[in-house]
Amino acid sequence: MTEHPILITGGTGKVGGRAVAQLGALGVPVRVGSRSGEPRFDWTDRSTWDAALDGAKRVLIVPHDGELLTRPFVRRAKELGVERVVLLSGRGVDVPGYAGEGSTAGRTHIDGEDAVRHSGLQWTVVRPAWFAQNFSEGFFRDAVLGGELRLPAGDGAASFVDAEDIAAVVVAALTGDEHVGRTYELSGPSALTLDEVVTVISDATGRTVRYVPLSPEDFVAELVGAGWPRADAEDYADSVGPIRRDMDSQLSDGVQTALGRPPRSFAQFVRGAAAAGAWRD
Repeated sequence: MTEHPILITGGTGKVGGRAVAQLGALGVPVRVGSRSGEPRFDWTDRSTWDAALDGAKRVLIVPHDGELLTRPFVRRAKELGVERVVLLSGRGVDVPGYAGEGSTAGRTHIDGEDAVRHSGLQWTVVRPAWFAQNFSEGFFRDAVLGGELRLPAGDGAASFVDAEDIAAVVVAALTGDEHVGRTYELSGPSALTLDEVVTVISDATGRTVRYVPLSPEDFVAELVGAGWPRADAEDYADSVGPIRRDMDSQLSDGVQTALGRPPRSFAQFVRGAAAAGAWRD
């Protein structure tokens, strides 16, 4: 296995970048699949696929939301000699009513899971809950820095999972045979409301951060007023909908099952991120 590089698509992202680091620490050859990588990999430019896949036997697929590219990519990977794929999917793929009818990410994950399961390759599917890192390096960070998290999430809770844990499960699936044919649902050890989330962050950072629940309509109107295309604003509102409908509070045992240890708590994540300066201006 170590004679061939493992291709990590999305190799500079929250999960991909951590998987690259963890594989590197194990001494496993890694190829970073990104538009800035060498060779360059771009989901939307199929002419870059072959060079990125060349010589790889195992691949992490971090899908390109909004376009059904996983299936043709898997097909090409198989043609070029890839033997194992690990797919980063999403929670709720098989739960009726979880994603809105217009959810681009939902369609991407549903089609992607079907593609890998029927590819004839060794496969593992990883379905994480909301990333804890969304608050420290993702689309909620600016709101945290601004002191106000305005979302249409009501008083629902979510079992946020640390991206380090997601990457560790991915690495285990890429390197260990016991994970082939498994679907891992990943979450943190407890579910928190957004009021509880901002309290944890405030306590750890000394910042005053508050959560302001909005209706989906008001949320979309605010984003459109800030210059967002309406379709993008509605897609964002839909993505938060499962929290509001209390469909993201369930706990999953995937981290424990795959790694033999419990997942890190949200408070542990926040303390580490705060110590690393995640919320310094």
